[in-house]
Amino acid sequence: MDPANDPADDPADYLRINLANWDSRVPHHEHGYRLQELRDDPQHLSQVVEFDAPRLGNIAGLRGVHLQCHIGSDTVSLARLGASVTGLDFSAAALAVATRLAADCGCDIPFVTSDVYEAVEVLGSEQFDFVYTGIGALCWLPSAQRWAEVVAGLLKPGGFLFIREGHPMLWSLCDPRDDQLVVIDYPYFETGGTVFQQPTTYVTHEGVLDAPTIVHFNHSLSEIFNALWKAGLTITLFEEHESVPWNALADEMIEDADGEWRLRHMPERLAASYTLRAEKR
Repeated sequence: MDPANDPADDPADYLRINLANWDSRVPHHEHGYRLQELRDDPQHLSQVVEFDAPRLGNIAGLRGVHLQCHIGSDTVSLARLGASVTGLDFSAAALAVATRLAADCGCDIPFVTSDVYEAVEVLGSEQFDFVYTGIGALCWLPSAQRWAEVVAGLLKPGGFLFIREGHPMLWSLCDPRDDQLVVIDYPYFETGGTVFQQPTTYVTHEGVLDAPTIVHFNHSLSEIFNALWKAGLTITLFEEHESVPWNALADEMIEDADGEWRLRHMPERLAASYTLRAEKR
């Protein structure tokens, strides 16, 4: 990602900017997410949910909501684990793809167009046994505290949050450098957001995005933990991983047999992602 310099790109206008960007990703992701594998094999799970499943546990018979569900590959996978799932995303274009995918896979999944911060108003409070947020979601929201309050509002007492996210350590690193050094360039702590130009996305595709500008937000681990505690959730699992399911640092990373990417040299240097579960008291 390259920092943007256009003064017209105001981080405070993050919702409009990011929605345009994610709408422009949809046609590329529809072809790059290998959705046909989900259609062809009724047992197939997305790579993300396959990784998450051992930590997620048995969700059969539970009612869940998948926040920032994008084109629904993970949502369908959660349904295949036996949950009754609702998908929510701010991109109507993405949800059109998700709706077709769910129908093709024989899954009865309602999809709702909404900003995450409006989810309680749209879906109702204390409706769900679990809230699931796939990797690469929290980094698009400016306030971890506001997000945690939404999660708490959606969960029934005793319900749980499950999230795997890019580690704030990863988000603070510079883009790949010619000298191959891994250098901290961007905020680790929550700020007003950083504007970048990102002409391509994390899947292989031809051409560039119609709307390449994004506003990205980092949240330190302490900010996330404290937001959840303040919202009335108790953290019951926290793991850090040296891998992420996409190539985040170009030639500095190498892919393993499971589709996870980690540093080519001494991967133990970098906490690249984390998994967190928290229960509503």
